[in-house]
Amino acid sequence: MELTPELLARYDRPGPRYTSYPTAVDFHDRFGPADYQRHLAAAAARDREPLAFYTHLPFCAHRCGFCGCHAIVSPHGKRVSEPYLRRLKRETEMVARLLGRRRRVTQYQWGGGTPTYLTPEQIVDLFGHFASLFQFEPGAEIAVEVDPRVTTIAHLGALSALGFNRLSAGVQDLDREVQEIIGRIQPLEQTAELVSAARRLGFAGGINVDLIYGLPGQRVESFAATARAVVALGADRVAIYSFAYVPWLKGHQRALPADRLPQRERKLELLMAARSVFLDAGYVGIGMDHFAKPGDELALALENGTLHRNFMGYTTRRAGDLLGLGVSAIGSIAGAYAQSHKKLSRYYAAVDHGTLATERGYVLSDDDRIRGEVILSLMCRFEVDLDQIAPRPSFADALRKLQPLADDGLVEIRGGRISATPLGRVFVRNVAMCFDAHLARTERRPAPTFSRTV
Repeated sequence: MELTPELLARYDRPGPRYTSYPTAVDFHDRFGPADYQRHLAAAAARDREPLAFYTHLPFCAHRCGFCGCHAIVSPHGKRVSEPYLRRLKRETEMVARLLGRRRRVTQYQWGGGTPTYLTPEQIVDLFGHFASLFQFEPGAEIAVEVDPRVTTIAHLGALSALGFNRLSAGVQDLDREVQEIIGRIQPLEQTAELVSAARRLGFAGGINVDLIYGLPGQRVESFAATARAVVALGADRVAIYSFAYVPWLKGHQRALPADRLPQRERKLELLMAARSVFLDAGYVGIGMDHFAKPGDELALALENGTLHRNFMGYTTRRAGDLLGLGVSAIGSIAGAYAQSHKKLSRYYAAVDHGTLATERGYVLSDDDRIRGEVILSLMCRFEVDLDQIAPRPSFADALRKLQPLADDGLVEIRGGRISATPLGRVFVRNVAMCFDAHLARTERRPAPTFSRTV
């Protein structure tokens, strides 16, 4: 079936990206530090299973106009980062004690903010502190997000020496006009120098590049040129994220020229142009927005059915529990989600008091777990066999919601097997939304909670 403007208008609506189910908007403050401690105790009992960790390093030297992350902008370097790192290390110690003998780690990621806002010496110290408390599994994925504008050879050398083996470089768009609009001037040469240095220093086979489509001023031709430049750089993986334009949540986005934002038809053209570049270059499409070279772990995980998705995005490893460290960080622990305070002062106060910094969370019901498995399968593999997860009557509401999508050629329904068509893969978030039992309540809120699905 052809993608018509009418079809696009029908399905281009606010919707979750489903890095969790239920999503973070369903977390509540009735879940606090004591609840998180109980779930950590339950996690500790499974001491033979490895863990995954995400550490949030929130500081940036400058604000990018498109940013939707929880970032704290400051030019003061160590003056603001040192107090934070002291608390982060104390929090890590608290969590380690509560996990008892369960200390093996298979996935560890630093995100932000800008982790390379820290000095190389601070990076060595923070990593060393974590490594003194936990043991990395052989072959563990140790990843870091970097900004090519501030990441130095010294940063890369320190990260490589510590054992970091995957590096994600934010690029967004290489077009100068777009960069000026979003306040992020980053010439191709700067990114190329970082990629080249990273390869020399031990990141061969582990370089990711992040792009964003839907930014103000973007043109199909220039975004395709950006994609071709990324191919020429030899990126091992690429993520092409939809711009989450949410000025009602991120006030700094109001400074962007709304009249320069690509309309839905143009936005989809941007994605398809870049997608064609990567597929023509031999990359494998992964889920809704990732690409990987054949032979990359992510491509192999897709092939053998072990691809997973969590708060860190698509991943090859499915650790039973993912713990978040730092301000605003989210974890998934023993059947519950827990999120730390978003406000720095409250995070500091909790840690200084010797308590976990949990601000809110959510305990999953049996129905949440079942629906979460369905959504995970759709987001990773574009298909699901409902009969392998739960009795089909459990999904009667979802099957009713899916029928219009089937009529529009987005999904095929064969008994309990649901498959997104090639056209439906563009709208996989919409397909997953049919199984979301919490969405109706969220959609009744006066302002949209999620970015648009296209």
